[in-house]
Amino acid sequence: MRYKILFFVLLATFCRADDGYRLWLKYDLIKDPGQRAAYARSAQFIVLTSNSPTLKAAADELQTGLRGLLGKTVPIVASAKTGGIVLSTNPNQPQVNDEGYQIVGKQNITISSKTDAGVLYGAFAFLRHLQTQQPIANLSLTSNPKIQHRMLNHWDNNDGSIERGYAGGSLWKWYELPERIDPRYRDYARANASVGINGTVVNNVNASSRFLTAEYLKKVAALADVFRPYGIKVYLSVYFPAPRTIGGLKTADPLDPEVNKWWAEKVNEIYKFIPDFGGFLVKANSEGQPGPQDYNRTHADGANMLAKALAPHKGIVIWRAFVYKADPNGDRFKAAYEEFKPLDGQFEKNVIVQVKNGPIDFQPREPFSPVFGMMPKTPLGMEFQLTQEYLGFATHLVYEAPIFKECLDSDTYVSGKGSTVAKVIDGSLHQYPLTAIAGVANTGSDRNWTGHPLAQANWYAFGRLAWDHTLSSEAIADEWVKMTLTQEPRSVKTVTDLLLKSREIYVNYNTPLGLSRPWTGVHFAPEPWQNRSPRPDWTAVYYHRADSIGLGFDRTASGSNALAQYHPEVQKQWNQLETCPLPYVLWFHHVPWTKKLSSGRTLWEELCTRFYTGADSVRWLQQQWAQVKPDVDAETFADVTGRLATQQKEAIWWRDAWVLYLQEYAKQPIPAPYKKPDRTLREVKELVDVYLTR
Repeated sequence: MRYKILFFVLLATFCRADDGYRLWLKYDLIKDPGQRAAYARSAQFIVLTSNSPTLKAAADELQTGLRGLLGKTVPIVASAKTGGIVLSTNPNQPQVNDEGYQIVGKQNITISSKTDAGVLYGAFAFLRHLQTQQPIANLSLTSNPKIQHRMLNHWDNNDGSIERGYAGGSLWKWYELPERIDPRYRDYARANASVGINGTVVNNVNASSRFLTAEYLKKVAALADVFRPYGIKVYLSVYFPAPRTIGGLKTADPLDPEVNKWWAEKVNEIYKFIPDFGGFLVKANSEGQPGPQDYNRTHADGANMLAKALAPHKGIVIWRAFVYKADPNGDRFKAAYEEFKPLDGQFEKNVIVQVKNGPIDFQPREPFSPVFGMMPKTPLGMEFQLTQEYLGFATHLVYEAPIFKECLDSDTYVSGKGSTVAKVIDGSLHQYPLTAIAGVANTGSDRNWTGHPLAQANWYAFGRLAWDHTLSSEAIADEWVKMTLTQEPRSVKTVTDLLLKSREIYVNYNTPLGLSRPWTGVHFAPEPWQNRSPRPDWTAVYYHRADSIGLGFDRTASGSNALAQYHPEVQKQWNQLETCPLPYVLWFHHVPWTKKLSSGRTLWEELCTRFYTGADSVRWLQQQWAQVKPDVDAETFADVTGRLATQQKEAIWWRDAWVLYLQEYAKQPIPAPYKKPDRTLREVKELVDVYLTR
């Protein structure tokens, strides 16, 4: 019987095409019989002494994982014997915090924590240990999350669409809920729990009031019921004027007593549906969204009104700092700091101000936001973007862990050297009582979840860094490749290297030297000539400022003086053109075309070098990917191969648009050995127009 089971496991493993649905939780059979036997000796049974939903989820996951990895069914039992895996909750365990775990291997392998959720995270960590084929003899692992609230923000709408979604429609089938529960909801929860994500905002920050009605609260409650065993709390984005739009009030003024009463009653209603509801995410007075400033109130007034309503239930308010006014003479770079720095210390204790990693809007490369470190009395949360709004959608390969790490490891210097952004958001620098990190989700209804198969690595990397921001981009990529694509050492190294270099390749053909992204409505097509919009900061020319003299946005004292928002030690890094690192030079300086840079090339020469080598490097990505064909699932290989071919074509499109447009200002020939584009600027513009109107 045992051999029959093994046969069918092997048959399923080798005969099933990999459509990407299983993500990094594939649990395919370990090929090495010796390694498999060693693991099996320590995994003869799973001890489950409690029937709590979360511990049962942990035991079920272990059983599923071990069945796949070892080719046998491991029974779940109620009492301990020698040679098994014991799940243990101990509220007095000193080595871990509430969600941390300890894995110790002696006679039995014990996975323990103060809480059931911690045991669940430990179970996933143990399976990850086996999936990456690490030794388990004398196993001793202890891990604690560095940030409390580790969240995905879904920009999903109630019509099933996703703002900035590139992997199909919404995961949430609102028209079926609450009566039908799609099995995919549980798999979504499993994937998040496997990397330690413990919260999800299910709807768009450009919110609809409808989500606060009883009709939709029942639907959201059904999702919460699925997510709860996996340690995931549900949050809602809220429309600030909801007291008017669905409450029948004449105002949404946060200082109006009737408005406060309405929110308190609405919050009470929510908690009747969802007893462990997490709280609210709010986008207000930003990009046309109403907010407290409509009533001459501050962001703190608006946030505090909601915070007081949530406080009796231990809910939190996450208030986004992404705000900027349409000022033709201003600098959008400075907006968040100018709006929020004066409010430091004025927010209720259950409010977190959520700040984007950079000062503009999820650009391929940005300096860290100057808000980080400058509000010691107000908990600041991080907002990253997993969905590739400015990174080529689901067509272009961009591994985002280097983007996240670049920001997290940046030094604010606010309390001396080593005051990194990571230490700001994990609370250790200013002793924040609340800490949070959020990623704008890249999931959708596509079978493989993320559209581009390799974009799954961004979801995975976000979760791993949200748990432990000290992990390296390389270590995370290595884990993901081994768990998702292949265990063959040469191919693991090849794909890991490909991932690690992908972001810099994209930046080179898209926005080198600190160019900001030309604006278009879809944030995809190259359109550096775009100069018409209802507001100046929605044009391309606002950001790159190309003219006959040079290129770039002067943010020194002679320009907008945005640099003054940073600590003096940070200003020193970027203030002088001669010493400013090349990746940031056009962020802070208007550089003459003929200025020699630290590379030894003039600005024009360096730009051309970056545009051309970036586009050419996509061919390198294709060549590297071709090498792993024997070791990667055929369906996945073909999918990525096709996307890389499109990326190569579009990288040349970007290169040509930028080079031909900027050449009109630089008035210099394209330097050798680079070949002049085959098409004219007019032809590129026509191509863009076709794309934008299709």
